Amino acid sequence: MTILNHRHPLAGIRLLSFVGDAYEDLELWYPKLRIEEAGGHVTIAGTRQGRTYAGKHGYPCTSDAAIGDMEADDFHGVIIPGGWMPDALRRDEKVLDVVREFAAHGKLVAAICHGGWIPISAGVYRGVRVTGSPGIKDDLMNAGAIWEDTPVVVDRHFVSSRKPADLPAFMAAIIEVLTPVAVV
Repeated sequence: MTILNHRHPLAGIRLLSFVGDAYEDLELWYPKLRIEEAGGHVTIAGTRQGRTYAGKHGYPCTSDAAIGDMEADDFHGVIIPGGWMPDALRRDEKVLDVVREFAAHGKLVAAICHGGWIPISAGVYRGVRVTGSPGIKDDLMNAGAIWEDTPVVVDRHFVSSRKPADLPAFMAAIIEVLTPVAVV
């Protein structure tokens, strides 16, 4: 019998998140800290390991790892923050391959705001209910996603939100999606 650790519902969960210059500060840090608070671990990957990237609002983030070294098999899912960073990273074939693997294996693919650009370019949103920044609504719909204007949308293992103000709902949904996976 498995018993969920209610104090740390995400004990043993390993998540990947991406960082690059002009990432949305809150959309990276709030999820990272909430996952850690719930007992999980987040690896922040950038184009180079150990590089410090500047957020849109000036908050620095030093990458734990290089994107080129990341494998979906090592994680339970990915959280993709917004900002302008996703527009640059969606041109990196390794980023797209990793996101495709998460989606294909039913692992968490969570994106907020402009973070949806990466799953769009990975081709994993066709037929998926999503939300995101109104600025990428047409991109989402053109990629075959089913757009909803709501703080959070959960469609199986896909979780999406629109903006920093939606972070509490975004994280509650992520934790709910991951909780059945995390057993002690």
